[in-house]
Amino acid sequence: MTDVRVTYDKTVNAAYVYLTEPQARVKSARMYPCDPVDVDGMINLDFDEQGRLIGIEVLAASSKLPEYLLQSAERLDTEGA
Repeated sequence: MTDVRVTYDKTVNAAYVYLTEPQARVKSARMYPCDPVDVDGMINLDFDEQGRLIGIEVLAASSKLPEYLLQSAERLDTEGA
């Protein structure tokens, strides 16, 4: 099973799922926002210069992602540090 890096900031209730190698520092070249009505929230897809999906930003993360994922995520807020 592949490990995926996930960060979570409970203060702003936002999570980011990285779809690149953990040590890779890939920059987003294009962001595609999903229709907030269709997904009942805000989810943004980040793509690199070659058009590969490199990450997923999830706002209102506590209502969109499983609790176990948020609990195991790397915390960015001071509460989880």
